[in-house]
Amino acid sequence: MMPNIFPHGWDEKRLQEILRHYESQTDDEALAEDEAAFEDPTQALMEVPIELVPVFREIIARHRAA
Repeated sequence: MMPNIFPHGWDEKRLQEILRHYESQTDDEALAEDEAAFEDPTQALMEVPIELVPVFREIIARHRAA
């Protein structure tokens, strides 16, 4: 079996905390969290072709690092 490889800043503890959060949510809580994401004026959601996803990820990573 291959070892887990986590993104920068992640570890097993963080993964388990996130899994616990989402697995313990009620349907209403999950819906409220999803709806709140659409109301955040600092964020935008876009539909992009799958083949462009790596390009967008790279741009976002550069933006966060700046």
